[in-house]
Formats: sequence, structure tokens, C-alpha cells
Amino acid sequence: MKGVAARLTKGLNVGSLMLASDNSGARIVKITGVMGGKSKRGRQQYAKIGDWVKVSVRKGDPKIKGQLFDAVIIRQKKPYRRNTGQRVAFTDNAVALLKDDKGNPKGTQIKGPIAKEVADRWPFLTKIAKFVM
Repeated sequence: MKGVAARLTKGLNVGSLMLASDNSGARIVKITGVMGGKSKRGRQQYAKIGDWVKVSVRKGDPKIKGQLFDAVIIRQKKPYRRNTGQRVAFTDNAVALLKDDKGNPKGTQIKGPIAKEVADRWPFLTKIAKFVM
């Protein structure tokens, strides 16, 4: 997985509720784990923008409600700093669900913007995004 060219902040905890911003059928999801995340031993893991996380569907289509999926965090409310010096923050926390380990998305379009750091790291999500910020 490609590195991120920004100084990312610890934006979300395990257990955070987020919007599913794609048309996969899920509406509200809960983070259950962070894949490949690093934290100190005994400390709860955290997730930040562009991270690969495990989510459980809380609200949405009854067929996928309660199921576990892989997802990528595409927006976070907590501001983070880019290498250019500007700070970026979105109005909501959002994820896009993944179909497999290669990063192929479950939905066919993403509602709203995705961060530039996500677009660099996950090229499959860039193809279905409306615009990149």
C-alpha cells in the first residue's frame, strides 16, 4: 500500500459510527477494527483518512445489515495537515465499502468528495468518485 503525503491526525476510534458514502446499500457503519494499523501495546487502535478498516453495517439494506465488510475511510471531520501547509477538514466522517482485498469497491459511485490522499492510495476509488479534493 502506498504511503500518504500528509501529516494525518488520529481521527476516528474503534466503535465510531460513520456514513457509507457509496451506493452499496449500507447507510450507517461502525468501525470494528483497523487493518495494518500501528498503536502502542494495550492502547486502543485508531483510524485516519485513507486507512483500510473493518466495518459492521448498522443501518441500510436488510440483506447486508449486521455483516462485516472491508472499507476505506474517505472523509474525516478532524483536520489534518498537507505537506503544502494547508489544513483539510470535511463536514462528515465517511467510508466506501470494498468488495475484495485488492481495493475494488462494492458500489459503483461515491456520493460527495474524497480526499486527495485517498485517491493516491486507492486508485479504484478514484474512478468512481464524483470529485477529489
